[in-house]
Order: sequence, then structure tokens, then C-alpha cells
Amino acid sequence: MPYSQPWTLPMTSPALSDLANIVGSAHVLTAPEDMAAYTRDWRGRFSGNAAAVVRPRSTAEVAGIMAWAFREGRRVVPQGGNTGVVGGGIPDDTGNEIIVSLGRMDRIRSIDRTNDTMVVEAGCILANVQAAAVEADRLFPLSLASEGSCQIGGNIAANAGGLEVVRYGAMRELVLGLEVVLPNGDVLGEIAQLRKNNTGYDLKHLFIGSEGTLGIVTAAALKLFPRPRSTATAFCGLQSPEDALEILSRVKEQCGARLSTFEIISARQLEVVFRHIKTASPLDKRHSWYLLIEITDSILDAGLSELLMDTLSACIEGGILSDAVIAQSEAQRSEFWALRHVISESNLHAGRVLSHDTSVPVSSCAAFIRQTERALSGRSDMELTFVGHLGDGNVHAVAIFDREKVGSAEFEARASEVSNIVYEISASLGGSISAEHGVGVSLRDKLATFKDPRELSLMRSIKAVFDPTGIMNPGKLFSACPSNATS
Repeated sequence: MPYSQPWTLPMTSPALSDLANIVGSAHVLTAPEDMAAYTRDWRGRFSGNAAAVVRPRSTAEVAGIMAWAFREGRRVVPQGGNTGVVGGGIPDDTGNEIIVSLGRMDRIRSIDRTNDTMVVEAGCILANVQAAAVEADRLFPLSLASEGSCQIGGNIAANAGGLEVVRYGAMRELVLGLEVVLPNGDVLGEIAQLRKNNTGYDLKHLFIGSEGTLGIVTAAALKLFPRPRSTATAFCGLQSPEDALEILSRVKEQCGARLSTFEIISARQLEVVFRHIKTASPLDKRHSWYLLIEITDSILDAGLSELLMDTLSACIEGGILSDAVIAQSEAQRSEFWALRHVISESNLHAGRVLSHDTSVPVSSCAAFIRQTERALSGRSDMELTFVGHLGDGNVHAVAIFDREKVGSAEFEARASEVSNIVYEISASLGGSISAEHGVGVSLRDKLATFKDPRELSLMRSIKAVFDPTGIMNPGKLFSACPSNATS
């Protein structure tokens, strides 16, 4: 059965009984009101219908579900915390697919302080993994705005990036081994915790970033690091993204591997935040651009505040930085970070949000921003802001449309027009249309334009090997199903 073929399989009582026998009847949801939280993304842009939501508690139960789905030809949508922004964990609108929600698989199986590893199940919330690492006097460095609700399995499926990629890398660099249930119910269950393993193809990398199209990740061995005991955090004002790149170079030169975060925020983006939360800028004057910079060290009293102050003072003297304040307490540091973490929420309050997840070489970030500004200037129905991870080349261009001027149907048309412009600019600079959010439904139909056709052909071949009947998250990554984007 080719994976592009649609199914029409109404959920029957025997089918429900089969699933109930695997996970228990309480964990097979079929009522629309019970499934509502699983069939619509948190922004309300993507929605669908499901035949059932199934909530396994163990790898054996996931294997049982997949063996049943393979036997019955039932399409499966794996889902973590449902915090994605590209529709990768949302079913289509046929009502034939089942959602496998991993939230009950939330055990931390083991922590090895000597090996600096932690084995966790896919449904573990990222913040809980971070907290467990701290309890073991270690650091798990993945940090996202959604860390209070996103799950490790989803982080792996999307190859999540976040705020500290500049130092620790994205999720791909933080995973040593995986436990995966394949589409036929077989389990790849030996979770390697090795930093060197040169015995052929490293299959885990096929599943990281695969968005649930090859199998379901049920557990992972994660890398841990020494816990920071010294931290210095600065909030800075400056005039241009070109100056920001020069400041980045100087901070790298002076602070070396201690640099963990280097975020850029446009003035207009910060103004959107201030309109929707009761707070003020840490700086006295308005600036065109802002930076949030953090350096850390595992050594106590490492003199980081002085080091960062000296580095930024030299930048001010050199005319590339206008102002900076360094957090004098944990409370003040939290205030700096709060401004960064509430951006997505503030944007949703401001209007209909179109956020782009492009990446370019770090040296091209200023060019990307300037070209995007020029291409999208003069639109009265749209506010253009920028925010993101300048340290790794992932700056999000965010278009916020006025709800009063742009209706839901018109928004989709405008969004496509704006996105094509942004993607063309990114591609012209040697960039990617997706840096950390994945492809899902949102970018699926763009891949043929922005990815080498030979690469796409190989990706389809890999999909066919792992999932010959096409039951794993169809319509994601590849154009197997119509889009389910809604207002």
C-alpha cells in the first residue's frame, strides 16, 4: 500500500476494544470534547479530527498500538506536549487517524553522574528533566519558552534548538541513544549511552528531526553537563544588527566557551511585549535593537560579571554598543529572561501571528534582517518584528497582522505571500527555511522549492524502508495529504 494513498476506516467497536485491551479503556478517548485539546494546536492555526486519542503508559503498550495499527492499516499521529508551531503533531481532517499521546510515559529511568547521562521517557516534560538534572548536580541545557509543557519526545522529533545552542548545540547534539517503536510494532530497545560507537550507520540520527514519520521515540539517553555555579546576564541596547554581530565576535573572543546565550530583539518586538504585560525596559532609553547575553561557568565565583562588564564596556567605548545593564541578583536576571520568554504570548495577543524559523550563516544575519525589512516595508496591515538566536544564525522574522484589517481566510493568503519572500531571502544567503521548529504541514509544500530534489528523493526512500505502508504521521514532511491549516 503506497504511503500517499488515503484511508477511510471508521473506528469500530472491535477496534476500540483492541485499543482498550492494550492501554485500558480510560486511556482511549473518542468523545470530541475529550479529544479537543489534542486535535488543535495551541495557536489555533492547525486543527483536524481524530478517530481516537490513545494514551499509552509504557513502551510495550506503544508497541502493541503500532502492531495493531500496522495490521489494521490505521494511520498514526505521534504527539508530545502539542507545543509545536508547524502542525507536525495534528491529525488531518478525515477523522480516520489515531493520535498516540505520550504524556503518560513520564518516568526518568536513570541518572548516571559519572557518565553524565540521563535516560528519560518520551513524555517527560522538559522542565522536569531540567529539574532532575539539577537534583543530580548536573545541567541538561535544552531551554525553550515552552519548556513547562513541551515533552522530550517532541523535542527529539523536531530536533529542537532553543536558547543555548550557541554553546551546547541543538537536540541532535544532546542525544546519545534512543528507544524507538517502529511502524510494525518492533522495538529498537537498546539505548546506547556511549560517546564513541563506530559500528556502522548511526540510526538514531534518522529519528531525530524525523517528526514522527519513521517511528515513535519512547525513551532517550541524554547528555548532562556540569551545573553552572557562576552566571552573568546582560541586557543591552544598540543601534543595528551589524553592530550586534561585531559584539558577538568580541564576546566570543573575551569569554570563549562561557558564552551560552546571545539573543537579539528588535525595538518593535519589545514594544509589543510592553503593550501586553505590565513591565518596563531594564534600560532608561529606547534603542533600535536589544541583546540578551548570558555567560556561565561551572566554577564558583568565576568573576563573570566583571568579565562581561569589561567586554561590554569596551564595546560601548568602541561605539558599537549604546547601553548595557548586568543583572545584580537572580530576581533581576529573571526579569531579563521574562522579557524573552513572553514574546510568543504577547504576539498572540497583538494579532494574527506568522513567525518564520529561518536560519542563515551567523555572518549573514544582519543581511537577512536588512533585506527582509526592505522587502516587507510599507505594509499598513502588518507589524514586522525580529527575535531570535543570533549566536547560531536563527533569527525569527515575525509578521503580526491586525485582526481588524485581516480576516482568517485573508491571513492565510497574506501569510503565504510574506513567507515566500522571507524564504527566498534566506535561501539566497545560503540558509534554511526551518531551523528548529520542523516542517510539519506548514512547510511541507515548500520543500520541493527549497531543498535539493536528490535529497528529497533519498528522504522518501528512507521513509519507504521504515514505513512501507505509510501509516506514520502521513502528510508531514511529504505531500501525502491535503493541508489542514485553519484560522
